[in-house]
Amino acid sequence: MGKIAFLFAGQGAQYIGMGKELYHAYPVCKQIFEEAGDSLKLDISKLIFEGTKEELDLTENTQPAVVTMSLAAYQAVRQFGIVPEVVAGLSLGEYSALTASGVFNLSQVVPLVRNRGRFMQEAVPSGVGKMCAILNLSEEKLREACAEAAAFGIVEPANFNCPGQIVIGGEIKAVDEAARLAKEKGAMKTIDLAVSAPFHTSMLKPAADRLKLELEPMLLGDIFTPVISNVNANYVQSSDQVKDLLYHQVMSSVLWEQSIRTMIADGITDFIEIGPGKTLSGFVKKIDRGLNIYNVEDVTSLENTAMKIQAGK
Repeated sequence: MGKIAFLFAGQGAQYIGMGKELYHAYPVCKQIFEEAGDSLKLDISKLIFEGTKEELDLTENTQPAVVTMSLAAYQAVRQFGIVPEVVAGLSLGEYSALTASGVFNLSQVVPLVRNRGRFMQEAVPSGVGKMCAILNLSEEKLREACAEAAAFGIVEPANFNCPGQIVIGGEIKAVDEAARLAKEKGAMKTIDLAVSAPFHTSMLKPAADRLKLELEPMLLGDIFTPVISNVNANYVQSSDQVKDLLYHQVMSSVLWEQSIRTMIADGITDFIEIGPGKTLSGFVKKIDRGLNIYNVEDVTSLENTAMKIQAGK
């Protein structure tokens, strides 16, 4: 039996109906949806199961919806006695990971990420910033492209997802120029992302400042499952560090590939992606094809994962 990590999905993986099967199959999952709805004073299960895609895709709705569904899926996995050695989450997913690790409780985290979503949405007026994925270019060459495009405005690496996929963000003209230069330097392809703001760049500082005020009065629990931070790809030493890390996380690059490599170096062989979609599983596969990768987002994927883990493969 290998060592297990739980990885929590980020924003962008959401879809109408996510978590519905788990909600009906497991009382503990239904309870998560209800408690999350109570903490928001909003029928979140109705929004997720029957709402419109446009409504769900609003950042301030997406963030609490993805966290709620992810934590319901996490509770479902726990019903099978599967316990992780370490947890991590991509961007928004870090909040689910911190909740699973003991730092936040559900009724704290759901309103917190709703506000985080709103702060991020309001930080940069629409039509000012963008994000773009750069495929198959080295980090060194990508940083060169960003430095050269800086004459056009702000452009920075935002996400180091996996080998051959780095996302940049910033002001539209500067991002477009950096993407053009990236192609000149050998990038295979550049893909504009459908997001409302240049997340994880210095342009999000206004959101970080508002989030900081939100976090300040919160009482945090102790970490009982080790958790790795997006900001430094290292273990969070104690819950005293969490507020500062989350403040920086909004406007710093997400070191996802490096986080996965930290876990691999510590002997993790089995990665379970928890929450909507399989984006993180795809990233992990590109980092190391020899790993065991599972996901849990509905009853079938949950039962398959549990069966394989319990059989020790």
